[in-house]
Amino acid sequence: MERAEETPRAPSTAPSARVSIWESVRACGVWGKEVDKAELRRQVVMPLYARRAVAAAVKAKDEAVGVAAAAERGEEGEVEVEAAVTPVVVFVNSRSGGRHGPELKVRLHELISEEQVFDLSVVKPSDFINYGLGCLEKLAEQGDNCAETIRKKLRIMVAGGDGTVGWVLGCLTDLYRLKREPVPPTGIIPLGTGNDLARSFGWGGSFPFGWRSAVKRYLSKAATAPTCRLDSWQAVVMMPDGEIKELPYALKKTEPADCLELCQENGTELPEKASCYKGVFYNYLSIGMDAQVAYGFHHLRDEKPYLAQGPVANKLIYAGYSCTQGWFCTPCTASPQLSVRSLVVLNLYNYGSGRHPWGDLKPDYLEKKGFVEAHSDDGLLEIFGLKEGWHASFVMAELIKAKHIAQAAAIKFEMRGGQWNRAYVQMDGEPWKQPLLQEQSTIIEINKVPYPSLMINGEQ
Repeated sequence: MERAEETPRAPSTAPSARVSIWESVRACGVWGKEVDKAELRRQVVMPLYARRAVAAAVKAKDEAVGVAAAAERGEEGEVEVEAAVTPVVVFVNSRSGGRHGPELKVRLHELISEEQVFDLSVVKPSDFINYGLGCLEKLAEQGDNCAETIRKKLRIMVAGGDGTVGWVLGCLTDLYRLKREPVPPTGIIPLGTGNDLARSFGWGGSFPFGWRSAVKRYLSKAATAPTCRLDSWQAVVMMPDGEIKELPYALKKTEPADCLELCQENGTELPEKASCYKGVFYNYLSIGMDAQVAYGFHHLRDEKPYLAQGPVANKLIYAGYSCTQGWFCTPCTASPQLSVRSLVVLNLYNYGSGRHPWGDLKPDYLEKKGFVEAHSDDGLLEIFGLKEGWHASFVMAELIKAKHIAQAAAIKFEMRGGQWNRAYVQMDGEPWKQPLLQEQSTIIEINKVPYPSLMINGEQ
């Protein structure tokens, strides 16, 4: 497959985050009705034989089954094999968006086709990539020009929150490693609580009020909007022999040998008995009290799902749980150098439901600190700190800025236990409890993934 063309830089993200409510209103009513259903189908729907072939391959987890299904098109009398202008496949997280997922899935079936909509509770993104895209590639190798065109022009929409989007982007990155380019660009229907990835690329910060008509607009933008790049970052956790319980989806256990090369490159000593984990994030990684609050929220939501019925309810639970954890009451440990209760490593401009803790820094301040203007594709991460809850609240209200610490192209955290035998960590909203020992260090190393993710710029 051919390499995707060079793409422009990520859009300026400050305006899109501040107008998310307006975007929710704008996406409904007459704006949704502007998109003609017949024209939309011509744009994004694959020919019947192709979408049935892809669906069959994914369901059977076998490319050959899809190829066989495609061969049956002549028997059923299908003569229309013209590829869509820009075919679009949609992944839906039915658990996101206050349980709007199932209703959204039905609406998508009405607008495009059942075969081009995949429920992530049933189909993993990796299954679609391995078998669905694999089926199209096999058909293209056999001289099917329509399948070849679909594979080259295919785009993906993800209906879910930041964690869901990250899951899909992580699977798509494997196409670079396997030399199966081009990699389909990704757009977003925001169904989560924070939706910072959606905000950053112009898809709005919340699920629209008039969502049934807005879905047509989302699909039309997915087919016609330009693409841009997003940096991806790999976090490697190396700890003394042991394991992380309740491992989040964002993190996977790996063999120590897989981490040995990275350790040698960075001059890190790998313990004789070590446990290693790897994960990729796109928005942020944080250590400290904010991760502890996220950990408690996730457990509460799993134990009492009836409480989490949408973004507003989720944010109220978050706020209440923050108070119960003492973030507003417990002072930071005094230090002449640094005094924070959360360290945040940020890739996007948006954090915590569209807030801008790094801020819009003036040129003279950037020069004084040795910083450069932050972008989501500049190869740099912004590191800042949050103190007690009052400081974090003022930062989130954008009354003050966070405590600026550094910008970096690679980061290494070294942690040891003391009064506490654990730390709380999260990546893109996926938290875990990290065991710590007093005698040996636990190390988290962050490095840029060599391949960028391709995003669809919904602002256009």
